[in-house]
Amino acid sequence: MDFTTGGRLEVRITPDDVGKRVSVRLLTGAGARHEKFTDVVGVLTSWTEETLSITRRTGEVVEIAEASLVAGKVVPAAPARRRGPAASARELDRVAARGWPPVVSEPLGEWELRASGGFTRRANSVLPLGDPGMPLDDALRRVTAWYAARDLPAYLQVSTGAEDTQELLAAELGTRGWTREVSAQLRVAALAPVGDRDADTTAVVLSRQLDDAWLARYQRSARPSPEARAVLSGGPSVWFATIRSEAEGSVPAAIGRCVVDGRWAGFTAIEVAPERRRQGLAGAVMTALARTALEEGASAAYLQVETDNEGAHALYEPMGFTVHHTYHHWRAPRSE
Repeated sequence: MDFTTGGRLEVRITPDDVGKRVSVRLLTGAGARHEKFTDVVGVLTSWTEETLSITRRTGEVVEIAEASLVAGKVVPAAPARRRGPAASARELDRVAARGWPPVVSEPLGEWELRASGGFTRRANSVLPLGDPGMPLDDALRRVTAWYAARDLPAYLQVSTGAEDTQELLAAELGTRGWTREVSAQLRVAALAPVGDRDADTTAVVLSRQLDDAWLARYQRSARPSPEARAVLSGGPSVWFATIRSEAEGSVPAAIGRCVVDGRWAGFTAIEVAPERRRQGLAGAVMTALARTALEEGASAAYLQVETDNEGAHALYEPMGFTVHHTYHHWRAPRSE
């Protein structure tokens, strides 16, 4: 990475560049034998009191002492990925929100406040895509009051790692005592290769209706609430997949859900009984749902998976799903 002009390292960024994507080089270690350089790339989210904060695409915040900075420059926004369908982060975040719709929602400027009786953070958090129409501190007070009135903790779902994500908002939340609790990846893929996989789908039963058997396998809700049923059933065009167990009346061996929304097919709730894993059931469910989505005109796929879910990553990566961006749920400070 070239930081030089005429052979000299140069710092070509200033506090006025907060909000821009930058690349910096800093000196670490002490003494001639131990000195070494480290490079950091991300969004410059603050520069105060001789300290820089840079938010990487993963959401990690790196604090850098100004005195250790030996080079720096503004760099172009992260390039579009060559693999997978092209889309902006905001387009994907909005599509994913329609595919997991809240029971109750209310606008706050361009933000959307969402509540569903506590069923999943995605359906009980603010989607802050734009300007709330008021100063940030006022907006956060409105948010915490809105969720408190529903006896829910206040969360903001904040994306990082793409051209139009919210690194600056994440930094502001951090300085105000909000806590990042969960991080997840939004992955995308071309849909046709998922549907074209050589998977045995003969045992997969597809339905428009959410039934009790499907819910019996769904691990997120042992006793599904009305809110859970509403979220799972909601969306533009919803399909449920089931592979029944061999034992009559038993909990299904595998399930899945897909929401078709224009060109997008969103996959959620891909679950397999522990004793039936590594038998190709999850792949069969995905393939059957993908073929149905292709028939409805979809061409692109997305899914959301927590960053530390290694088993899910191992399933989705061979299907062509690549990371588009990361999102994080930030929780409001607990009141005294």
